[in-house]
Amino acid sequence: MTKIDHQLDIKIPGLDKQLIAGQWTDPCPAEYPVISPSTEQVIANTSAVTIEDAERAVLSARKAFDSGSWSNLSIEQRVIHCSKLCDAMESRLGDLNRAWALESGPTLSHAEIINNNVGVTIWRRMLDTAVELDWSEHRDDVLLLREPIGTVLSIMTFNGPIVLMAMKIIPAMLAGCTVIGKHAPESQLTSRLLSEAIEEADIPPGVLTLLPAGTEVTQHLVSHSGIDMVSLTGGTQIGIEVIKRTADRLARTTLELGGKSPAIILEDANIAETIDTLVPGSTAYMGQVCVSLSRILAPTERYAELIEALAEKYSTFILGDPLDAGVDQGPIATERGLLRTERAVETAKQQGARVVAGGGRPTELEQGWWYQPTLLDNVNNSMDIAQVEVFGPVTAVIPYSGVEEAIKLANDSDFGLAASIYGTDSDECMRVAKRLQSGSVAINTAGISFLQPFGGYKKSGWGRECGPEGILEFTQIKQVIGS
Repeated sequence: MTKIDHQLDIKIPGLDKQLIAGQWTDPCPAEYPVISPSTEQVIANTSAVTIEDAERAVLSARKAFDSGSWSNLSIEQRVIHCSKLCDAMESRLGDLNRAWALESGPTLSHAEIINNNVGVTIWRRMLDTAVELDWSEHRDDVLLLREPIGTVLSIMTFNGPIVLMAMKIIPAMLAGCTVIGKHAPESQLTSRLLSEAIEEADIPPGVLTLLPAGTEVTQHLVSHSGIDMVSLTGGTQIGIEVIKRTADRLARTTLELGGKSPAIILEDANIAETIDTLVPGSTAYMGQVCVSLSRILAPTERYAELIEALAEKYSTFILGDPLDAGVDQGPIATERGLLRTERAVETAKQQGARVVAGGGRPTELEQGWWYQPTLLDNVNNSMDIAQVEVFGPVTAVIPYSGVEEAIKLANDSDFGLAASIYGTDSDECMRVAKRLQSGSVAINTAGISFLQPFGGYKKSGWGRECGPEGILEFTQIKQVIGS
């Protein structure tokens, strides 16, 4: 039996407080335990975010925006402030990655890729992009002005508490908005380290507050008349609830929601080369990635060959302490995620699917929210496992006959976030890509570009993040005419 012992071995500021309006609040008696998903042990007790904290945050954000103290700064001045915040975040990346691994279970290697590489690259590109945008434009006899929306609520998830600072928070601030960043309650440690970075960067009071809040506080914020825009990353059902709660005041919303992303393996694909990115694309962070390739569509002629190659890879994963450099995968981040994964696999088996690899909790890891990366075959596109996002380490392989059926199956989904196509005929790959109902399509690779606008079709969301469009989402256009 493998024994994992997690201790909070990094200094976390304000465990019993929140940083609001530039000041740490008084200690709060209400506690929120930080539970290690690797051991199910409490590694820290933090203060719970209260409705009063949320009210204080909205009041300070509204004051900062309505006074013009942030929105009236030149873009160059806002870039200077945001650059200091980025510097402060980068100086803490070691602790941030470790804190994230402790509280949410990603391996340190995954954390370094997502944060040190992707996150830093995005927020540095945003700083450069902001000064290049046309914030005012003369068009015929009209002056068009890009102005900030107002006070923004950015709702972030446990699977990207740091990188989403680059995709949501920095762009909104650069646009001139004041921001309340609502971290997941599972992000207590990372949220406080990021708050310390805000304090170090001397961001003006009210411009940015981070609250690792639960459902009640989040619903209060979403419904608040002082919030002009909600930017959500989360599940589709949560997105629908946000729309309902903001409908009466017609608040602006952008939604990066769920996915059931397909990977189409064309008949001429090189299987050995395909596996190199297809497996990471379907298993990264235990499938807790919105663009995870959870549906693999394989031609009947090569179905057995692909299943064999995938099963071999899926069976070699080393599960264990995410702080250990020799580990491939850590635990599922939450107990509800583990239970959801177990239910999904059991339902799939009842509906006729077959477990090829994985399919249960590893026997060598008794404590923690562990589940083996799981590969299923004998799946058809009408099964729950092919239609419902698991957000866990489960991949279904579905056979098809002919490329037209592959396209039909890929598009037969409520979602349209990402997709991949593998094949050696580049013209055919591009033809298929153009017919997929997906906000992002990767050819002979997996993933997305984080430097260009990204978002979903259908129930995978509204609006775009990253690229120039990721900043402009937080603006509105005013036309000025006459002399």
